[in-house]
Amino acid sequence: MKNYIVIVLLALFFSSCKKAVKVPQETVVKIDTLQGKSLLNKSLISAQITFKDSLIVNNYLEALHEYQHDGNNPETIIWYGRRTAYLGDYQRALSIFSEGIEKFPEDPRFYRHRGHRYISTRQLDKAISDFEKAALLIDGTKDRIEPDGIPNRFNQPVSSLHTNIFYHLGLAYYLKANWPEALKNFQRCYAISANDDMRVATAHWLYMILRRMEKKEEAQEVLRPIITEMNILENEGYHQLLLFYKGLLDENNPIGNGAAGASEAVRYGVANWYHYNGDLEKAKTLYETLLEEGNWAGFGYLAAEAELSRWPPEQPQ
Repeated sequence: MKNYIVIVLLALFFSSCKKAVKVPQETVVKIDTLQGKSLLNKSLISAQITFKDSLIVNNYLEALHEYQHDGNNPETIIWYGRRTAYLGDYQRALSIFSEGIEKFPEDPRFYRHRGHRYISTRQLDKAISDFEKAALLIDGTKDRIEPDGIPNRFNQPVSSLHTNIFYHLGLAYYLKANWPEALKNFQRCYAISANDDMRVATAHWLYMILRRMEKKEEAQEVLRPIITEMNILENEGYHQLLLFYKGLLDENNPIGNGAAGASEAVRYGVANWYHYNGDLEKAKTLYETLLEEGNWAGFGYLAAEAELSRWPPEQPQ
């Protein structure tokens, strides 16, 4: 398949860049559905775009329009890449972020976003390289809130450029089962997390890492500040998982809140709980069920895929 997007636009769309773009029924947005290979060497297939995806398509078309009129603006390139990724065309988004790096090699945002989509397409070593570069570029700089491409129900961003870099770098190392590097970067993320949403998201990975490293007492310390009443705007699944780990919920209670990837994250968390508590048969069954039913772009799905790619796991000495 060729990596391109075929777009048929009406002349009305190009007449103004100030007004929100309305997608007419005649507009067709197509993507290359083949996005790479999974860690189990299976094809990663994105769904083709249909008109029912009108909000995503409208946002994409607006970003494309801005890019066509101002292609040397870093903000314009970033949003064009992000909106392209939300279509499910991660390979095209990678090309856009690479263009941004060529034009603005000292802007850490391009490495952050390209690294994210390297994770999506299972190119973990490239993701680590990009996030390590981004971490160097932000060293000594002031953090800033990162606007959401898909806002939560409160329309209030909860993450920042710095937390996203360390969070995703920790995730990339986690997927490679490099527990020490994963731990280090999630600890860096937790230290600068400014709200309960980021704290519970990061604490969830910290807890799992420490359990996999056989550091149960340190893992329990991660749970100590977790309480039922926290100010959670979007990461309800991670919060509920931590309450489950703490013994305040049973495994059937943690659920996502409808956010993208939330269901996969929760299902992976429960499966992994069986894993590090020694019930490998149950864990494997839950990992496999997640891959049968989940969305392959979700981080929980990707983590389950990574587990099965190196199954059976090594037993502690």
